[in-house]
Amino acid sequence: MKVTNAEFTISAVGPNQYPTDQKVEIALSGRSNVGKSSFINRLIQRKSLARTSSKPGKTQTLNFYHINDLFYFVDVPGYGYAKVSKKEREKWGKMIEEYITTRENLELVLILVDFRHEPSTEDVQMREFLEYYEIPYRIIMTKCDKIPRGKWNKHVSQIRKAFGKPPEELFLTFSSETGEGVEKAWEWIESIVLEEE
Repeated sequence: MKVTNAEFTISAVGPNQYPTDQKVEIALSGRSNVGKSSFINRLIQRKSLARTSSKPGKTQTLNFYHINDLFYFVDVPGYGYAKVSKKEREKWGKMIEEYITTRENLELVLILVDFRHEPSTEDVQMREFLEYYEIPYRIIMTKCDKIPRGKWNKHVSQIRKAFGKPPEELFLTFSSETGEGVEKAWEWIESIVLEEE
């Protein structure tokens, strides 16, 4: 998909702030520093539409990005490193859970994990949560450029195993630096967005 129009729409904390135009939404979930903003920016070929931060945990709202007047990327607060109180984390958890379980426009969740490390407990819980609610998901393994290609199979196997060995076609190695995986990611997205047209 050639992106000709991409804009940040709104930071929402509840349903009354979600966009009302009934477009398909694709949510991005993952640890605070896994590269969700970099993933969005690489796909739309813009350097800084999605705000990246050197401070993990900066995203504290559901950030909606309107792409080509067709669909939204929804960047959800990262889990893991954020130096916030337990109460604040619980608030985020409720906000994300409410969005995922009640939002009819949500068609796909992309779980982003760092290719260099085993998935966190929260990553695995997110996958189980999505399976329970029968919400389609894919797993994007980011920062694959940081691992020599000869070791990719080993890392893919470890990550799949941690997730309970879902089918291989649900996984994608991705690099916002080299563009690895961009075409495949767009194939996934287009198959959902264009089907809803």
